[in-house]
Amino acid sequence: MKLFSTIIVSSCLATQAFGVSPVVSKTKGLSKPALVTHKSPLRQKNAADVSPLFRDPTITRGGAIPGLEAYSDALDKKPITMKALTSLVGWFLGDLLAQLFIAGGPVDYKRLATLSFFGFIYHGPSGHYFYNWLDKQIPGTDAVPVFSKVAIDQLFWCPIFMSVFFTYLGLVNGDSLSTIGSKIKNDLLTACQGSWKVWPIVHLINFKFVSNKWRIPYINAVQIAFNMFLSLLGSKKS
Repeated sequence: MKLFSTIIVSSCLATQAFGVSPVVSKTKGLSKPALVTHKSPLRQKNAADVSPLFRDPTITRGGAIPGLEAYSDALDKKPITMKALTSLVGWFLGDLLAQLFIAGGPVDYKRLATLSFFGFIYHGPSGHYFYNWLDKQIPGTDAVPVFSKVAIDQLFWCPIFMSVFFTYLGLVNGDSLSTIGSKIKNDLLTACQGSWKVWPIVHLINFKFVSNKWRIPYINAVQIAFNMFLSLLGSKKS
């Protein structure tokens, strides 16, 4: 015990001689773990600069979709032109996909141009005026207005639209009026039945949730697939 005490005293004297102060323990228990202050890049204030998937519309023009704001502005300023161009793209893609993946190619560029021009010259502008008229005559998004609009669209507008479609194709191909009449007589019901399998559900969503401004873009997004059906039906020989 005396030896142990002597060693302790000697150690203290040695540390003081070399100017080293003994360390006093100040243990107060386990400290709390430090919070992680590093933030994920996707949670940073300027996340729009990090990932285009998290665009902040107040920072990056166009919101979540680049160019959407400019497209929306153009719809406000030149609605007929923009809807016509939107339908041109929709019909172009619909027929191109039909030719490549259903008909198996090669691409008939005359047919592609013909159907794309129909989207531009008739589908977009006529849809603009028809849906403006329909929304004005039957306002609201309750059940009765929505189902009424769907019924009018499918029972009245659909046969008119299909008849114009077959007439346009016949005139472009140089067919006689009797040939065009036979085409309409033979294929109009088939076209309308194809429409009735797809568009009632699409238009229930359209008239319930989609604003008038965005009807044609919404319809064209869905119609790319339906246009594949129409392009094949329209190119069928009478």
